[in-house]
Formats: sequence, C-alpha cells, structure tokens
Amino acid sequence: MHTLYDSDTFSVTHLAAIEPDEVLTSLGDTDTAAERPVLLRHGFEIVDKRSGKELYLDGSWAELFQQRIAAWQVNAPTEEEVEDTLAQYAELAQTPLTVH
Repeated sequence: MHTLYDSDTFSVTHLAAIEPDEVLTSLGDTDTAAERPVLLRHGFEIVDKRSGKELYLDGSWAELFQQRIAAWQVNAPTEEEVEDTLAQYAELAQTPLTVH
C-alpha cells in the first residue's frame, strides 16, 4: 500500500497486487496460503475528505487511472489540475468512510 497523493481534500492510495507465488514464499512454516489474503489485481483508493466517501478503482478503471498517473509524472500537473481530476472520480464515490 502506497499513498500517492494526500491533500486537505483528497487522498489517493495504490494497493499493489500480490502474486500467489510471492505469498507462498513469504509464509512461515506454520502459515498456509489460505490464511493470508491475496490481492490478485492492483487498485487505487480515492478518498474525498470533503464528503467523507471513498472509491476503489480496479480492473480497467485502475489501468486507466494508472495511465493518468504516468502522464502526470511526465507533465507535472498543477495541484489544481490533480484536484479537478480527482473531483471527477469522486463523483462516483458511494461508500461512506467509517472510523473503526
């Protein structure tokens, strides 16, 4: 898990996929693969701090978002451009955040 962006308005976290082989090699003698969660695809969590909602992108949505991030790395957008893009994604957010 890597936080890619964090502002007063938004937070973006990348959840990297874990290959099943990596899980097996990292397990101790007493652990089994069934005891550890495996994330087969990477994804991005976008949190809209204003509304208190989050959105999880995976699959083709995650691939498109990753392409956007790659373009940002080349073009170095302003904070306003990043916030505007995240606000568009945040419109899809339906899941309320809860504090545990």
